[in-house]
Amino acid sequence: MSLRAAVLGHPISHSKSPALHLAAYGQLGIGISYTAIDVTEQLLPSLMGQIRDQPGWRGLSVTMPLKTAMLGQVDEVRGVARTLGVVNTVTFEEDGGTRRVVGSNTDVAGIVNALQHAGAGAAPAAVILGGGGTAASAVAALKELGASQAKVFVRDTSRTADVLAAADSLDVSLEIRTLAEAARPTAAADVVISTLPPRAADGLAAELASLKTSLPGVLLDVAYDPWPSLLASVWQAGGGTVVPGLEMLLYQAVEQVRLFTRRDDDVNAAVIDVMCASVGLPRRAL
Repeated sequence: MSLRAAVLGHPISHSKSPALHLAAYGQLGIGISYTAIDVTEQLLPSLMGQIRDQPGWRGLSVTMPLKTAMLGQVDEVRGVARTLGVVNTVTFEEDGGTRRVVGSNTDVAGIVNALQHAGAGAAPAAVILGGGGTAASAVAALKELGASQAKVFVRDTSRTADVLAAADSLDVSLEIRTLAEAARPTAAADVVISTLPPRAADGLAAELASLKTSLPGVLLDVAYDPWPSLLASVWQAGGGTVVPGLEMLLYQAVEQVRLFTRRDDDVNAAVIDVMCASVGLPRRAL
């Protein structure tokens, strides 16, 4: 039986997940095919109905705009995904001939590991840009790093349900403000996590540049296409540390590979190095 996995989202043609996963499976010597499937929220139930009945599926990577919609398509939600209401990973388990579809979240581990690899310290003074599903994962990541509060800057203050629910469930205090108020608090933060879409932070980047101040913190910009973003360029020019979204994508994919292959201990530094090479990231030894 051929084994299969895929990334789901819309649009999806830009995704680097196939490169990451296929590099890992090649290094591990496991025959799992991995494709990108363009699917909207409206078509997700139909697709999941088909996949549920097809043998050989090991897992699904779930990207925008499906991370909340996937909650209704799985039999069980585990771990921090249950707390956040955000699923970016689906696995298929066989139990006595019955298949169970399980949702989980590796975005949080992706953010934590990317920030730690870049040298982010414990209990940072933190800023989150954006208020959606990835911002909810950012709240959970900051909690793991020891932060008990964060400032959140959004384009529309009426669309913060995801991030507020996450903060409430994790006992993290949030201060919600408009993106127009973000420049000075962002410049002063130890850690900034931008979950905004490509180019949505360009205005903020211009404001930061006009402050003509140093930017000593760590910026994780989840958007990685096009790269570098204007925000990342301004941050680096200000002396700060920039973590590209590809780093988060790498580390969340490492956790997915462990789940999809069911060979946790074998996903070692050599596997991670070939995953890095597949998307142009520096190799590293973990």
